[in-house]
Amino acid sequence: MRTDIPGAAGTHGTERLVLTVPEHGDLTELYRLYADPQVWRDDPISRHTTVDQTESMIDRWRAAWLRDGLGIWVARGTEPSAQGQLVGIGGCFVRHGVAWNLGFRLSPTFWGQGYAQEIIRAAVGAARATRTDLPLTAYLLEGNTRSRRTTERAGLRLVWRGPDAGNPDPHAVRLLYADQDLSPALVKTLTDD
Repeated sequence: MRTDIPGAAGTHGTERLVLTVPEHGDLTELYRLYADPQVWRDDPISRHTTVDQTESMIDRWRAAWLRDGLGIWVARGTEPSAQGQLVGIGGCFVRHGVAWNLGFRLSPTFWGQGYAQEIIRAAVGAARATRTDLPLTAYLLEGNTRSRRTTERAGLRLVWRGPDAGNPDPHAVRLLYADQDLSPALVKTLTDD
């Protein structure tokens, strides 16, 4: 798949996935993923209720690719049983200019099959090749045990636990994972929004 983003890493591959820069042609499938209540059961306020939300997200992802040379990929299967299907999204982007933030979201059909780890391995390698000066982080809600296990398997450890700023649920707890110790100022930058 082509990309019109100059300098973007374009297409990457893993053992079972093709990872590409998001295109507006992916809109329908990405909206289906982002509107799926099962996908967002642990973080319902992030669920998309309009196609416009998904379109804006694609624009932000593409802007991250332009700005940072790396961002979120669209992940499609290469195995015969999943050939060309949207497995999910994932990758990493620079958060607040101070850290790589790992992210992934898979279609429930593909949960529990190791795809998130494949995406994370590719993202970590690409981040390290792009900017080695930034720590790797992951930012997730405490109740999201699937993402938590995946993040821990990727070698990141919990460095902060606290209120989820901006979340209308006053009981929501946000977790910050990192691959290294973070200064209090850096933690504050990453958790204050």
